[in-house]
Amino acid sequence: MLDVRRLRLLCDLSRLGTIAAVAQVHTYTPSAVSQQLSVLEREAGVALLERTGRRVTFTAAGKVLVQHAETVLAALEQTTAALAAVAATGLSGPLRIGAFPTAVRTLLPAALVDLGRRHPGLELMVTECDPVAVPAALRERRLDVGLLHDYDIVPVQADPRLEAVPLLDETVFLAIPDTTPAGGDALRDVQDAAWVLASPGTLCHTVTLHVCRTAGFTPRARHHADDFATVLALVAAGQGVSLVPQLAATQPPAGVRLIPLATRRRTRIAYRRGAATHPAVAAFISALHDSTASWRRSRG
Repeated sequence: MLDVRRLRLLCDLSRLGTIAAVAQVHTYTPSAVSQQLSVLEREAGVALLERTGRRVTFTAAGKVLVQHAETVLAALEQTTAALAAVAATGLSGPLRIGAFPTAVRTLLPAALVDLGRRHPGLELMVTECDPVAVPAALRERRLDVGLLHDYDIVPVQADPRLEAVPLLDETVFLAIPDTTPAGGDALRDVQDAAWVLASPGTLCHTVTLHVCRTAGFTPRARHHADDFATVLALVAAGQGVSLVPQLAATQPPAGVRLIPLATRRRTRIAYRRGAATHPAVAAFISALHDSTASWRRSRG
């Protein structure tokens, strides 16, 4: 019989590439991971890995087992969801939620209040995190649900180990000091301005570069900031211009003008494949959709 925990290690090795990386994720030693994978090979009765020094590669049998293991792990999620659905008691236990800062401030509070009122047995645990970190946290079972986003001009490839449902499609604004003259082409009008950019390597930084280059110029960075409240404060102080999504622009400071652009940011609720029917996951999705609908109505 193949051990599920060892199957997870094998799948993580396929995803992460090295035993050292797998060990770090699971807080094991590399030696312990290697030992567990060796046991899995004995359970399978075939060689799964080829070892050359410190490097490992998958055999044909190893690749086949990874494919089937992903299906097994998804089936286990479905089984857990089905058992929870027929349980006689109400929803209880931890529900670990990962969300990016603007969603935590705007969409999540009302959903948490609703969930707490309807399901007082749920232990709601929120972690503020960058959407880039959410897929790994879901796969590693550090989160049960998480919010992801991408932009229509820079789509992110879906993770086959996860499922997701759409939540919000929002406008992206060009934020400029209100003393800046506004012409007919907002982006071209600020091509010579200083910019407040996100940190290099982040999705927001990539999106800003893409938007500006599509408009025919490369933005000149003066400041780098990842918190949108900081970004808007710098814009209000006349320190530059920037791009901000609608969730971050609900209450801009005095001195900022927001010009809507064609670019859209798209947010999704993600969870492990097979977990969609888990009552706690389904309840969270429903509550967050309701709070998002209320937020939309409040924005007119």
